[in-house]
Amino acid sequence: MNRFCSLLLTFAAFTVLTPRADAGPILGSAEDFAILAGSTITNTGETTIEGNVGLYPGTSITGFETVTLIGASTVHNSDAVASLAQADNVIAYNALAGLAPTDVLTGTDLGGLTLTSGIYFFATSAQLTGTLTLDAQGNNFAYWVFQIGSTLTTATDSAVTFVNVGSEGGTYDGLFWQVGSSATLGTGTDFEGNILALTSITLDTNASIHNGRALAQNGAVTLIANDISIYSPFPNLGTLSGGLEFNDEGELVPMVALPTPEVPEPGTLLLLGTGFAGLFGYKRRMSAAKRLKK
Repeated sequence: MNRFCSLLLTFAAFTVLTPRADAGPILGSAEDFAILAGSTITNTGETTIEGNVGLYPGTSITGFETVTLIGASTVHNSDAVASLAQADNVIAYNALAGLAPTDVLTGTDLGGLTLTSGIYFFATSAQLTGTLTLDAQGNNFAYWVFQIGSTLTTATDSAVTFVNVGSEGGTYDGLFWQVGSSATLGTGTDFEGNILALTSITLDTNASIHNGRALAQNGAVTLIANDISIYSPFPNLGTLSGGLEFNDEGELVPMVALPTPEVPEPGTLLLLGTGFAGLFGYKRRMSAAKRLKK
């Protein structure tokens, strides 16, 4: 009896909750991770992390005795969860790299610029010195993609800020840094958005990432007394993993409507209803049989 119930409930959960593999959020399961690395994760000093920490295929995580994990944040060291997150990270990285740029910023320092929603291309390295302002122009689905051919580097005390978020408070905006080699955030940098680096990511002393993630495919993530969170410190300013999504054909496209919960098809509902009805009937027959024996 218990086995029958377990099988039925497992089937129900899978049928109702599992989305189609070719459609959905751009980061997939990597969205739950604040830190994801390929070779090693190293920490020095007092670091705070809100969001999961994952390593795959490497196995060396050091210095975490001085790391504070916030809430339900979990460490996944070379397990199936980290493996899936890395696979989704690769898919997102390749999709972002394949988008057609709207502007070329090669050789331009991002510091002092105000940029509206778009796809910005750097043939080689990108530098941020000072403050980069991102203007959503009231769009609930604003997104910024920075396609960087080699390295991303920020100077000491640099920052990324947002203005004119839409009526949803920026909840469904997206900010993605697709980095062709490695990213380094300078001391005291107040950074935002999702860094998807092919190789490694280094956060110097007291650098922070809010509303974002450090996702390294092949190399290390190095932390030095940092504050990283997949959430915003301000109300309603999402996790900056929106703006773009995969459609049913697996193409990366702009979001045009608020996400809706997964709803099972009518045939699925009928099948579940039939299963639960059968379970109820089975329980009644078992109860009747027990009474007859008495």
